[in-house]
Amino acid sequence: MHDQPQVIELLYQRDSVVYFMALKQLPYPIWLDSCQPMSQQGRYDIIAAEPNSRIITCGKTTVIECGNSTTESLEDPFVLLQQQLPSTCTNAVLDGEPLPFCGGLLGYFGYDLGRRLESLPSCATVDMTLPDMHFGFYPWAIVTDHQRQKSVLVAQPGVDTDRIVSLINARQELKSNLEKDGISFEISKFKGNSNKQHYFQKFDLIQKHILEGDCYQINFAQRFSALYRGDPLAGYLALRAQLPSPFAGYIPLDEGALLCISPERFIACADGKATTSPIKGTIARGETLEQDQHNRAILQSSAKDRAENLMIVDLLRNDLSKTCRKVATPTLFELQSFANVHHLVSTVTGHVRPNTGALDVLRAAFPGGSITGAPKVRAMAIIDELEPYRRGPYCGSLGYISACGRMDTNIAIRTVICNKGQLHCYGGGGIVADSVAESEYQESITKVALLLRTLESEFGTGCNLPNGVSDQ
Repeated sequence: MHDQPQVIELLYQRDSVVYFMALKQLPYPIWLDSCQPMSQQGRYDIIAAEPNSRIITCGKTTVIECGNSTTESLEDPFVLLQQQLPSTCTNAVLDGEPLPFCGGLLGYFGYDLGRRLESLPSCATVDMTLPDMHFGFYPWAIVTDHQRQKSVLVAQPGVDTDRIVSLINARQELKSNLEKDGISFEISKFKGNSNKQHYFQKFDLIQKHILEGDCYQINFAQRFSALYRGDPLAGYLALRAQLPSPFAGYIPLDEGALLCISPERFIACADGKATTSPIKGTIARGETLEQDQHNRAILQSSAKDRAENLMIVDLLRNDLSKTCRKVATPTLFELQSFANVHHLVSTVTGHVRPNTGALDVLRAAFPGGSITGAPKVRAMAIIDELEPYRRGPYCGSLGYISACGRMDTNIAIRTVICNKGQLHCYGGGGIVADSVAESEYQESITKVALLLRTLESEFGTGCNLPNGVSDQ
């Protein structure tokens, strides 16, 4: 017999920040955010707190905290996650349509969790203390469906929903105190870990690898860092207002926080179908309507960007084929526009094989090919040799795995990592044989310039960015 989730309708909120503020004082809150109403591309928001258990991987060890019990394991982290999910659970349903989440796992996979799947060098410095993987099993959540304009509390059997509804209602007065100005947050100026000369040297090394046939695309990133003090939630609220994105999220952690404003889906699974939507190909928004339309046309007609996109599509088709049948590419090179850039986005789908779960699909494709390059393992090794610091959560994935088997995850780009009193933000791009060093350098800055400028202008002592960073 399958467990039936509880579904209780709440007051619909066009901006789910209201619900997050009501719950943020509870243990380990998490907010998967479509940035409504500023963004029109996302549909669902998921907010939860009070996990029954936490699953935390650092290096080869995974710690499982459940109540007063703590155990350690060297087993595959993906297997350990699967063991936290109930074996039988049906979809949560609202108005006859399944909801994406009915309780289950919420958290993130760090990029360096890939070291548990592949043998990689250890050249880059480890200077962050955030886990390689951090998930909680959340037996209840507030799910907002902006398409149907409904908010609901969904919960696993046995959850005291009356207590949670009472808690939410008791804290609704916080709605009048949501301004980020009421939260103390300060930062220093961002500084890059590279300059143009150093970037060009690394670019030349990548070109040497490509010309020797060692690889044919490398996603190379540079990092910008600043000092901070106070509550990073203020920074996240500012970022989501300036760069609303459909796969955003905010995760406060014991060691810091993740502020993610991602436009990119990694893998979603629902009703036996897997979907991934890699982004490859980027150009800045124009300052005028005419310039913006001109930039759109340049990107859509760029043979280089389309080839770069197609390389990653082929890689992801291969990754999905490990766990799926009937792998297809329903859309290629679709143009999507955001506050700071235009992107080329393709979509790859597959029918998940019998006796294969969502975590199996994700594991077989992790980390996402759009942020490694191709072939993937060799590209990851080259990245570790060329980037001075480990990526940590950057280029990993935030998301959920519902108890009913549904899953949705992002690629953690456009992400600010808070750890040990420092902020880290990475800008990267795919380098191929016909890439131009100056263009790639500027693209890596363009992708994050608005994030850095927003944080500096609102919470810093000045708004000038390092190394010639601008909004271009």
